Amino acid sequence: MIELKKGSIADIPLLWALRTRAVRRVCASHYSPEQIDVWSASPPPESYLRLLATGCAVIAEEDGQWLGYGILDRQSGEVVALFVEPGLIGKGIGRRLMHALEAIAAEERFTRLHLYASLNAADFYRAMGFVAIRDEPYEHPSGITLRSLYMERALPAHSVH
Repeated sequence: MIELKKGSIADIPLLWALRTRAVRRVCASHYSPEQIDVWSASPPPESYLRLLATGCAVIAEEDGQWLGYGILDRQSGEVVALFVEPGLIGKGIGRRLMHALEAIAAEERFTRLHLYASLNAADFYRAMGFVAIRDEPYEHPSGITLRSLYMERALPAHSVH
């Protein structure tokens, strides 16, 4: 049975390894090999320390195996990360993680969530109710620019206190 747990600073290396596998296998369908090489080789951003210290990371696991994770910035309402183990995409793990991030957003009284979607993830986010506002270059911390979609979603009124 899939369980959701809070992530901690100590989890960053494993989270980043999962993210790197996802970038290499899933994002390669929409980005050049050169972009994937630089993107997947980059280290975790310093912001992960702050984000995980605030209890805003959710990890999906089953029988001790990590299936995916999501991170919400409690200060801005931005979905900073949502990655699922590549071989498990399409099994509802991303949806469960997004619902958990929405619950955190409701605790913070956000009325909207926003994110920068990689092109391969845009359909998932649309299915979760996000709307593409603009096609926008994303300045990745590694120094490359990735084409992305800036997307937003209103939270249901009942989730806001």
